[in-house]
Amino acid sequence: MKWWGHLKTITAHRRLVRKYCFKVGLYRQGMLHDLSKYSPTEFRVGAKYFCGYRSPNELERLETGVSSAWLHHKGRNKHHLEYWIDYEPSLGYRMGGMEMPVNYVVEMFCDRVAASRIYQKEKYTDASPWEYYAASIDHYIIHPKTKELLERLLLMLRDQGEEAAFSYIRREVLKK
Repeated sequence: MKWWGHLKTITAHRRLVRKYCFKVGLYRQGMLHDLSKYSPTEFRVGAKYFCGYRSPNELERLETGVSSAWLHHKGRNKHHLEYWIDYEPSLGYRMGGMEMPVNYVVEMFCDRVAASRIYQKEKYTDASPWEYYAASIDHYIIHPKTKELLERLLLMLRDQGEEAAFSYIRREVLKK
C-alpha cells in the first residue's frame, strides 16, 4: 500500500501549499501547484520509492543514478529554481540561473515550508526550511536576485515566524 501513503503525502503537501498560497493571494498557483505529481510518470515512481520521511525522488536517484520523476517534475513546475536554468549569454553561454518572477519565488517559499512540515512532522520548526536550503545552497544554480529574495523570506520565517513572513509577502513582496 505504498501508493496510498504516497497519495496521502502529496495530497497533504498540495493542501498545505494551497493554504499558504491563498494566504498571500496566489489563488491560481495554489490550485495548480504540483498537479504533475499525479501524472503516471511521477506517481508510479513516487509510489515505488515512497518511505514517508523524505522525497521518493532521492531514493530513486540513489538506486538508479537519476530521478526520472524529478526530471519530469522540474520541467513542468515554474516554482522550482531548476526550471529557470538556461544557457547564459553573459557567462559565455555556460549554464546560469535566470531571474524567477516574484510570484514563483513566493510559491517556491510556500513549497519549501510545506515540504519541511510534511516530512519533518513534529520535529518541524520555523528554522527547518532555512536549514534544508542552507545545506544545499553550494550546488544551486540560481539567479542572484532570486537567491536574495528566497533567502530573505526563509530567514524572516526562521527569525520572526510564519505570521510575519506571510504578512511581509502580502504587504511588500506581492503588493499589487
